[in-house]
Amino acid sequence: MEAALKETKAKTSVLSGADLLLKSLEKENVEVIFGYPGGAVLPIYDKLYDSKILHVLPRHEQGGIHAAEGYARISGKPGVVIATSGPGATNIITGLADAMMDSLPLVVFTGQVATGVIGTDAFQEADILGITTPITKYNYQVRDTKDIPRVIKEAFYIATSGRPGPVVIDFPKDLAAAISEEPADQAIHLPGYQPTTEPNFLQVRKLAEAVSRAKRPVILAGAGVLHARAAGFLKEYAEQQSLPVVHTLLGLGGFPAGHELFLGMAGMHGCYTANMALYECDLLINIGARFDDRLTGNLKHFAPHAAVAHIDIDPAEIGKNVPTQIPVVGDAGQALRQLISLGGALPKHDEWLEKLSAWKQDFPYHYESGSALKPQKVMELLFEKTSGDAIVVTDVGQHQMWAAQYYPLNNPDRWVTSGGLGTMGFGLPASIGAQLADPASRVIAVLGDGGFQMSTQELAVIAEFQLPVKIAIFNNKALGMVRQWQEIFYDARYSHSRNPVQPSFVKLAEAYGIKGFEIRTEAEAHSILDEVLNDNEPVLLDFRVDGEENVYPMIAPGKGIHEMVGVKK
Repeated sequence: MEAALKETKAKTSVLSGADLLLKSLEKENVEVIFGYPGGAVLPIYDKLYDSKILHVLPRHEQGGIHAAEGYARISGKPGVVIATSGPGATNIITGLADAMMDSLPLVVFTGQVATGVIGTDAFQEADILGITTPITKYNYQVRDTKDIPRVIKEAFYIATSGRPGPVVIDFPKDLAAAISEEPADQAIHLPGYQPTTEPNFLQVRKLAEAVSRAKRPVILAGAGVLHARAAGFLKEYAEQQSLPVVHTLLGLGGFPAGHELFLGMAGMHGCYTANMALYECDLLINIGARFDDRLTGNLKHFAPHAAVAHIDIDPAEIGKNVPTQIPVVGDAGQALRQLISLGGALPKHDEWLEKLSAWKQDFPYHYESGSALKPQKVMELLFEKTSGDAIVVTDVGQHQMWAAQYYPLNNPDRWVTSGGLGTMGFGLPASIGAQLADPASRVIAVLGDGGFQMSTQELAVIAEFQLPVKIAIFNNKALGMVRQWQEIFYDARYSHSRNPVQPSFVKLAEAYGIKGFEIRTEAEAHSILDEVLNDNEPVLLDFRVDGEENVYPMIAPGKGIHEMVGVKK
C-alpha cells in the first residue's frame, strides 16, 4: 500500500515542460491564447488539446499578435501569444515592436529548435533572442525545465509592472517535452528591476506650487493615464484646479471629450485649440505622454514659453526630447492622487480659459460637403448611431486620423490604435482581440482599403467565433495618407499610392459567411447603419468615400506646432 501511494505521488508531481507552461498560465489567470502551431511547439499544442484556456487560431502569426494587443489594450491584462520557431517567430516581430512602442503588455512564447542543435542553423532555427532584444522589454530562453514556472511568473510581472511592454520566452522543443518534477513556487526576486511607482512627494509639491502660480497652464494627457487606470483621478484633478486638458492620439478617452475643459487632440493632425494651447501655455503638465515627434513638431517651437512638468513611470522618457524643469517619476494615478490631496488655492487663469473656449468655438474641425461620400461624415454617423459608446479600433492612415477627430470618446479603454509604430494591417486583428476582451460591447473596426488588404485572412477568425465586429472600410482606392503627402510635398506625383485593382470586399466577406454592404451615398449610409449596427452579427461595410479628401489640420515636417495648414475660422 505504501509503495502504491509513493508511486501515485510521484506521478502527480512529475510533469512535462509543456504541462508546467500551461499550469503556469492558469496560475496567471490567462483566459485567451492567440497562437499558431508548428513543429517546435507541438508538445505544447498536444497539451493545449485538453486545456480549458480558449485558443484562437489566427490565419497569420502577425494577426495573432495584433489580436493580443487589442485584447491587452481593452482588458488591461497581458495578451498571450504562441508561435513556432523560425518563420513563426519572425512573423511576430512587427507586433512586438508595435507593442513596445505603445507600452502594451504581452507575454509571447516562441518555439525553438532542440537545445542540442541551437546554433547549427537547424531547420526553422532563428536567433529570436538577438532579433527581439531591441523591441522587447525583456526576453528569456528556457534552458532548464525546472525554470519554466519561475520564468513565466517573472515574465508576467515584467510585462505588467512599471511601463508595460512585451516579454518573449523562447522555448526549445526538447524542454517542452522533457519530464521534470514540479518545482516549489518561488517569490519573484528581480533586484535589477525595481520600477518606481510612488512619486517623490517633494517633486509633486513643486508641481502643485507651479500650478498655483501659472497664468496659462495646460495638461497633456497620454496613454500613461489609461495604463494607470487613472482617468477618474485626471478628471477630478482637472476640475479641482480648472485645468484644460489636451490629449495625445494614444491618450484619447482618458478625459471626457464632451467636458468643457477638454481642448482636443494635439499633434500633426490635432485641432487648432489643442496645438495653440501647447504653443502658448506657460506651464505644461505632461502626464504619461512621450513627447514624440508627431506630437511636438519642430522642438524649437514646442511650448517655447512654458515651464515643463513631466509625470511618467519610465524615467528614460523624462527629458529625452523636451527639457523638463519638474520631473516626477512614478505611476500617473498615484501622482494625481497626491496632487488632489494637496489641493491649494484655485489658480487665477480665467482669461486663459476664456481664450481657449473662444478658439474651440471659432476653429472646430471642418470639411466641405460635396456630391461624393465624405469620410468625415461617415465617422460622424458612426458616432451618432452608436451614441459614442462603441470600442473603436483603427488601422493606420487617413481613416485613423478621421476617427480620432470625429469620434469623440467620453470613456477610457474604448480606443485601440497603432500609434508609435503606425502598423498597417493592425486594425482588423486588433478588433478581434478587443471584442474577445469585452464581448458585451460594440466594436467598430475602422480600416482603410490598403490596411484591410494586409490582414483580410483574419475574417476567418471573426466568422469562426461569430464575433459581432462591425468592419467599416474607408475605401478611397488609395494609400490615402501616402497619396496626401505626395499631393502636398511631391507635386502630386502619385508614385504607387493608388489601388486601381481591388477584389469585391462585399463578396470577400460573403465568402467567409459574413454579411457585406457597399455604400456610396449618405442616404445609404444612414439606412444600412440603422440596419446592422445593433445586431449581434459581424458585418463588413465598404464605404466608397471621396478619394481626394485630405486630413486637416496638418503640421508639415519641420514646422512648429503653431504652424498648421488647413485651419478655417
